[in-house]
Amino acid sequence: MNIEEKLIHIIADQLGVSPEKVVPSASFVDDLGADSLDLVELMLVMEDELGREIPDDEAKRLQTVQDAIDFAEDSVCTSVQQSEAGVLN
Repeated sequence: MNIEEKLIHIIADQLGVSPEKVVPSASFVDDLGADSLDLVELMLVMEDELGREIPDDEAKRLQTVQDAIDFAEDSVCTSVQQSEAGVLN
């Protein structure tokens, strides 16, 4: 399962919607019906799954499923780069 598929399942589970509704262009609030508490809980689960804290300013920018996918992919790339740098040093 790739990052996008994993996030789609996480988002669907957290927000109680079918995975078919969790498309990249979907807004967490407008399309998926999330409220502020749902968003906080979603960010906590994403942090656990990614093994990385999501800073508050970054969390506020995550408005759509695609935003979350992009953040997750960037997080994974950053983690790999940091791991490789540690090995080289």
